[in-house]
Amino acid sequence: MSSPHASAAAVAGKPASQPSAPAALAAIRSEQLLQGRKQVEIIHNGAVYRLQATRQGKLILTK
Repeated sequence: MSSPHASAAAVAGKPASQPSAPAALAAIRSEQLLQGRKQVEIIHNGAVYRLQATRQGKLILTK
């Protein structure tokens, strides 16, 4: 008896194909997020985080 989630190839007696390679990570420049501001708020899973650019050119993310 075959699993309802089995692929057609596996059901036909062939091994299931491997999943495709993960997509490349998306890159977003900090300038796009900050848009000239020193800090922005980011809402993630209902929590508010603050992304702040320092005078030394570093980023700080706080909750």
